[in-house]
Amino acid sequence: MAKWADYLISCCNYEDNHIEKVGVREHSNGGVGPANIQTRTWVLGRMDAGYSFCTITKDSSGEWRKGALVNIVTVNGKRFLLKDATRTEKDNLGELPKC
Repeated sequence: MAKWADYLISCCNYEDNHIEKVGVREHSNGGVGPANIQTRTWVLGRMDAGYSFCTITKDSSGEWRKGALVNIVTVNGKRFLLKDATRTEKDNLGELPKC
């Protein structure tokens, strides 16, 4: 399996249009690692340091599938984590299960 991103996000909890926490997994050519719960601030810091993130979901057979790349988008001076480059004032990583 080719590496999709440095980190994979498999679940997400929101509070007031912001991510509260995410389940982050490391990805290597060997596969997908176990989930570690991290904060929005941690994800932003890793992205600022040059690490890439994408979302992942399991298909009906239990295999991991690559989702969307995660972007930081600034709107009205505030930074948001988004699965696309839309200019919306809320975090949005798509339809992920809650952590």
